[in-house]
Amino acid sequence: MLRRILFASLLILFPAAASAAAPEAVTFRAADGVVVHGDLYRPSAAPHGVLLLFHQAGANRLEYAPIAPKLAALGWLALAIDQRSGGDLFGGRNLTAAGVRGDPDYLAALPDLEAALAFAHARWPAQRPAVWGSSYSAALVFLLAARHPAEISAVLAFSPGEYLSGASVGAAATRVRVPIYVTSASDPEEEQAAAAILAASPSALKRQARAEIGIHGSATLRPDENPKGAEANFADVQAFLMTLPAN
Repeated sequence: MLRRILFASLLILFPAAASAAAPEAVTFRAADGVVVHGDLYRPSAAPHGVLLLFHQAGANRLEYAPIAPKLAALGWLALAIDQRSGGDLFGGRNLTAAGVRGDPDYLAALPDLEAALAFAHARWPAQRPAVWGSSYSAALVFLLAARHPAEISAVLAFSPGEYLSGASVGAAATRVRVPIYVTSASDPEEEQAAAAILAASPSALKRQARAEIGIHGSATLRPDENPKGAEANFADVQAFLMTLPAN
């Protein structure tokens, strides 16, 4: 009861802080006309930069619901989107997937990532976003960065692998020269897959974090999914983000 009273008092004294975690719903169109839905988390001060957050298979933008507010608190504009290849994991409904027919494969979601990048450039033309992927989208962000080398400032990939039928993630990585951060579940096979992709990149700044307690994808940073490892894993990501120059 005392904790509730204290929290209520904080809401009265600091109403802006209380609403800071509430995202803004945004929509934009991919090149093929698909409507992409997202949640935008804003920092309370001038942004350090823009992070584009992409989810894992079967999921949606709410994979980042416990993560994006922390990124905003660090000074980042964080945009988490629903890709057309996804579902209802993490208690959310994938609004983009609901608007398309059939069951799009992983590679079919690349236009959604490109649409998010175009949206970010239109909304914040002075910024070069960093792109962040989870599982299959951790593979797609290498293709995205290879296609748009001048438009992206960094790549963060959580459990990347060769998941894409018809495209080589390693080949795309050979054209990625921006700073790269990769991490995986605490699993030798996942770590080896990530290491192979990272090794292909000529980037001068690249890091593979080997989590002591890690799970698949960006969920490794969620306390509800990874209670024993999320805090340490987020601290490691934060340290990498601090090495990136402000845009």
